[in-house]
Amino acid sequence: VVTYMNNRQRLLDCALELFSQRGYDAVGVREIVEAAGVTKPTLYHYFESKRGLLDSLLQREAGKLLTMVLQSAVYLGDLVLTLENIVRAYFEVAQSDTTFYRMQLAMYFSPPESEANQAIRPFAREQREILEDVFIRAAEDHGNLRGRHQRYAVGFLGEINAMIGLYLNDELVLNNDVVYQLVHQFMHGIFS
Repeated sequence: VVTYMNNRQRLLDCALELFSQRGYDAVGVREIVEAAGVTKPTLYHYFESKRGLLDSLLQREAGKLLTMVLQSAVYLGDLVLTLENIVRAYFEVAQSDTTFYRMQLAMYFSPPESEANQAIRPFAREQREILEDVFIRAAEDHGNLRGRHQRYAVGFLGEINAMIGLYLNDELVLNNDVVYQLVHQFMHGIFS
């Protein structure tokens, strides 16, 4: 059992590192198994394929992100506070797991027909739906939000990921000032 978890975990961890550094398509199975110190049959035993490895990796890593975002997206009548909580959740994941965050952004912006993009799409959709739900609930208090939830969710997530992109490239420190500025800049746009 210990060897099973060690080999499986090592494969996931090495794949995450390699996919983050060079992209899913640029990394071969041979390179992953060599980095993990196992054989190809071991990878195929646990994951059946490179795509199976990626899917397991996304379940593990994106699951953490989705859980944090979902917990932060509880709307209790204060949209600014809710959006600030959401931004903090994204920033926390980006800071604690930069390798995964860089990988998922690269996958999302890879060609639509690529395996990487197809694999990340359900997780990206789920993130958007969580944010859409916040704007749908907030529309009960702010009528001018009605019917615009999809556009607001995409725009808000885009702003969050732009700031995280700057952070990942060492151009910005993610802190409470950035949270405040991002949310208030966004809010000014939707209430004007």
